[in-house]
Amino acid sequence: MMRVSDKAQQFTESIIRDMTRVCLQYNGINLAQGFPDFPAPAVIKEAAKQAIDADINQYAITWGSPSIRQAIAAKMQRFYGLSIDPETEITVTCGATEAMFTAIMALVNPGEEVIVFEPFYENYGPDAILTGATPRFIPLRPLHWDFDEKELAQAFNDRTRALILNTPHNPTGKVFRREELEYIARLCQQWDVLVITDEIYEHIIYDGHTHIPMATIPGMEERTVTINGLSKTYSVTGWRIGYIVAPAPLTSGIRKVHDFVTVGAAAPLQEAGALALQLGEEFYTRLAQEYQERRDLLLQGLQQAGFITYTPQGAYYIMTDIAPFGFSDDVEFAMYLVREIGVATVPGSSFYHHQELGRTKIRFAFPKKLETLQAARKRLEALPHKLPQTP
Repeated sequence: MMRVSDKAQQFTESIIRDMTRVCLQYNGINLAQGFPDFPAPAVIKEAAKQAIDADINQYAITWGSPSIRQAIAAKMQRFYGLSIDPETEITVTCGATEAMFTAIMALVNPGEEVIVFEPFYENYGPDAILTGATPRFIPLRPLHWDFDEKELAQAFNDRTRALILNTPHNPTGKVFRREELEYIARLCQQWDVLVITDEIYEHIIYDGHTHIPMATIPGMEERTVTINGLSKTYSVTGWRIGYIVAPAPLTSGIRKVHDFVTVGAAAPLQEAGALALQLGEEFYTRLAQEYQERRDLLLQGLQQAGFITYTPQGAYYIMTDIAPFGFSDDVEFAMYLVREIGVATVPGSSFYHHQELGRTKIRFAFPKKLETLQAARKRLEALPHKLPQTP
């Protein structure tokens, strides 16, 4: 009999990427998937062209070209004061998605537990399933998406191997505070647990908030696996250049798994990435300012359209509550929104293991041109007049 594996039957295809396909079907405005509709910086694109013309078109070193590993190490020293050995502590991957999967596969045994905050980026659950790990979910609760310290402490036990941390956080935009990180750090040190931290939105921060890498918390550098990449900061989501920074003993296992999963990331794009990582402070300042303008524009439009909104502190998503509109669940509402209004979003339940917690939630992505967001706002103005009455 033809069949798929038991593992593959435990999760669905990506809801986010499925909503992009639905958006194309209805000619909607895509505020579902988190990719820009504006160009990447010209200097980075030119560097990629020059690398191709220079015939850097064959395999790079499996764990990354020397130039990009050196640039990653230099950037982490410049921004966070971390001394990273590019020869033994950095692995370049095919995007942060591969980085997370590879890290869990290399560091967690089947049956060991991984703590995951929910809502979570949708890949984390399938990653745990595919690697044979057992996820334990801890809710982040609105308005401020805080966790309950006692609840988190009770999740740790002798089987706990790792905790997945995403800050700035997708989908809520939460930026974890120092005191939260220190509390997590104490638990991880007490139970000898790794932190696998996804910091892909590190430079997209608003309203004076600060990104604090977990590896900078005292006692955590030796037990932190940092995942990052070029996609979000440099507007090149299609390049698929990610990286993992971890202590040398952990990196040795990570590199072995990475080698047999993908062999290596695109060689000419690694050279362009090395240049991107050397951009000056003004680039990152402007990046945050421009994203805050986009955030504020969409946030105001959503509020005027009747959504309950949660103002993000970082990343480029807005989580909303759709309870005022009277729909039975988030999936029904999201399909109505793309089909009748022409704006694609992501149902909130796709970010939860306990899906009932997301049944009144919808996520909007705003890495878009201002005119795209203005057009979406215009379409959303029609929303209250077309929706059914709240029971």
